[in-house]
Amino acid sequence: MKKIVIVCGLIGGLIVTAPMMLFTDACYTSGNYEGSMLVGYASMILAFSLVFVGIRNYRNKYNNGVISFGKAFKTGIFIVLIASTIYVIVWLIDYYLFMPDFAEKYGAHIINKLKTSGASQLEIDKQTKEMAGFAKMYKNPLIVILFTYVEILPVGLVVTLISSFILKRKEKAVA
Repeated sequence: MKKIVIVCGLIGGLIVTAPMMLFTDACYTSGNYEGSMLVGYASMILAFSLVFVGIRNYRNKYNNGVISFGKAFKTGIFIVLIASTIYVIVWLIDYYLFMPDFAEKYGAHIINKLKTSGASQLEIDKQTKEMAGFAKMYKNPLIVILFTYVEILPVGLVVTLISSFILKRKEKAVA
């Protein structure tokens, strides 16, 4: 199981981080953040497809075609944790080394979007206060780590649950 988990987790981590780096950096330099969330979540789904592959390979190659929901879930969640940790580490490097004012720039983008949409001054002031609080919280590396895990782990958890349910297979009855 270890080899499958490590290989699938590492490949999944590479799949999810490459678009994240490209699109986040492009958004950061251009100031246009539209569509990047869709690309990010699509790359997460693609990366976590390796959860299905990893569970299936473990079941078929090492477990004689049999796997319980629990064992499948365990295999999948380890793949998710490896890929997610790579995602978090790459984001920390990208954020702290290349775009330390990301939160402020993103906040300015949100406020500008509100202004151009014709939002009331009360809404703009409220959002400005929220974004300033977010930028302040984002100065804490622990918060950055937690927010980044919260961004990716739920997607992996859902894929793991679905894959485990689909791939579970009980032992065949002996005649």
